[in-house]
Amino acid sequence: MSSMTVDTESVEATLQFLADNEGLTAYVASPGGGEIAPHEGNYLMQSVVIRNGRDHEPPFDLEKEGFELLHQPSAVTDFYNDGEIAEVYESEITALVKARTGAHSVEIFDHTRRATSDEVRKAKMIREPASIVHNDYTAESGPRRLRDHCADDPGRAVALLERRFAIVNVWRPVKGPVQNYALAFCDASSIGPDDLIPVKRVAKDRIGEIQLSLYNPAHRWYCFPAMDINELLMFKTYDSAIDGRARFTPHTSFADPGAPYDAPARESIETRCFVFF
Repeated sequence: MSSMTVDTESVEATLQFLADNEGLTAYVASPGGGEIAPHEGNYLMQSVVIRNGRDHEPPFDLEKEGFELLHQPSAVTDFYNDGEIAEVYESEITALVKARTGAHSVEIFDHTRRATSDEVRKAKMIREPASIVHNDYTAESGPRRLRDHCADDPGRAVALLERRFAIVNVWRPVKGPVQNYALAFCDASSIGPDDLIPVKRVAKDRIGEIQLSLYNPAHRWYCFPAMDINELLMFKTYDSAIDGRARFTPHTSFADPGAPYDAPARESIETRCFVFF
């Protein structure tokens, strides 16, 4: 099939799934700066149909499918400027997530920049796009990450854990339009009860736990082609509520087999937020 455009209905692409949970030891996060960490385990390269989510009706919902696309221009002029991110972008994202979720408060705890270009990664000391179908947190590591966030005030963590909270990621291309290595999302309502496998995640500053996904032909995959800098994706990677709403949203970048050979490098920023209800 041809490269994904705003008018293309779907594309068939290969995604990397966990083949099984035998002999899996850890998911090792790359340190950034050009190096790409090897991932231990048995993986399955599986062709899947990824549908264009731009014209989906009804619109995607964070609480049902686990993700949604938003048109949201930013006043930031340089997404590699930490000062501008702290002074401008964080207030934009906090207000947006609070408004979209109905939360009483939102706290940003991480920004991750990524690029497909070796040159950009080395120059900016950033990481590559994720290439394995995964979800950032598990039922155990979501609360653990909140406790780590409140390490200086354990009593606050205890109080917050008594109420519903979620972790929401906000992903934006910092250059566009994105012609290759876009994000693909699995509709959270299509995930089977045994599809997501908890796996230890090892990074230079923290040992956590993520979920890797087994392949299931019932999964429904979507992407949003040709995203530009004025668009962003909001998706949920953890929710403490167990009432049937989306809790986890598997996702990955993917190589579009029809993308131009000279497609510009994908560059993006992903912001992680605690969302308190």
